Amino acid sequence: MPAHMLQEISSSYVTTTTIRSPPNEGLHDGEQKLEKMSLYSAEDIRPEMKDDIYDHSYQDAEGPTPKLEYVWRNIILMGLLHLGALYGVILVPTCKFYTWIWAYVYYLISGLGITAGAHRLWSHRTYKARLPLRLFLIIANTMAFQNDVYEWARDHRAHHKFSETHADPHNSRRGFFFSHVGWLLVRKHPAVKEKGATLDLSDLKAEKLVMFQRRYYKSAVLLMCFILPTLVPWFCWGETFAHSLYVASLLRYTIVLNATWLVNSAAHLYGYRPYDKNINSRENILVSLGAVGEGFHNYHHTFPYDYSASEYRWHINFTTFFIDCMAVLGLAYDRKKVSKATVLARIKRTGDGSSKSS
Repeated sequence: MPAHMLQEISSSYVTTTTIRSPPNEGLHDGEQKLEKMSLYSAEDIRPEMKDDIYDHSYQDAEGPTPKLEYVWRNIILMGLLHLGALYGVILVPTCKFYTWIWAYVYYLISGLGITAGAHRLWSHRTYKARLPLRLFLIIANTMAFQNDVYEWARDHRAHHKFSETHADPHNSRRGFFFSHVGWLLVRKHPAVKEKGATLDLSDLKAEKLVMFQRRYYKSAVLLMCFILPTLVPWFCWGETFAHSLYVASLLRYTIVLNATWLVNSAAHLYGYRPYDKNINSRENILVSLGAVGEGFHNYHHTFPYDYSASEYRWHINFTTFFIDCMAVLGLAYDRKKVSKATVLARIKRTGDGSSKSS
């Protein structure tokens, strides 16, 4: 696509809601006003959503940590899945070319179901989507099989509001393995259930498409995540059943899972913190490559209401490019974007000095 057309998609044809600081407040007014500026920006631009804003007042209760309760069903299934994916790696060189393309496209679409769908649309409400786009994203999300949108968004809002505490479903303070996959292999900490129950999920309950997916999720996942990606290569271009199952289905699904999990683990442990050095989330370009734009995690936790989840918009961020393309088609609108002035003010106040913008 010519460069001038890309520029038009990014700016000329679309509008965004820019999050700006209140009038007559700036760095010279001191740290206290800057804190107010940050709160003003979030609440002013998105008054209907507050449960993904970090709650500084919450602290873990004192006392012994509850004993881990292993969920052996999940442990066995995850083990078998990854063994199947490893066998898929062995089969990759002997796959037909169309199978490679099919698996990659399926990976990309299912990834968007998480990033543009469950994450930026339904968890954070950073933009609005018309019915055709919401329908596409709910199907893509089902292809990804990472819990239905309602449950995914509930856990993710808890992750932001109670980040790095026992009420965070994948608390990175419990180590890389726990925040990556271990949290799915044990019973949730009581604090996750307790604080998760306090979140306002009325917007999700009111959306018929989200609740429809939740009602029929198990059968839909079986079809969209396993049966369809296996049968299409087998029937359409004569791929072997083994290659279809282990590469296009199991290996592809495992890659999507681990790419998403790395946002919870690696992007909370490795990288720079140019926007807020007081939180654990980091900027991790490698994670962004695998998770189609979700690796700018220090920015995202600092400004969870920004639809781009990054200061740099399309830079290693296919999800933002996708949303902008949908805006050109009139399917996405009211995209929230933090102003440059607000970002720079936050960098100067709480950044670790690694930002190139400052």
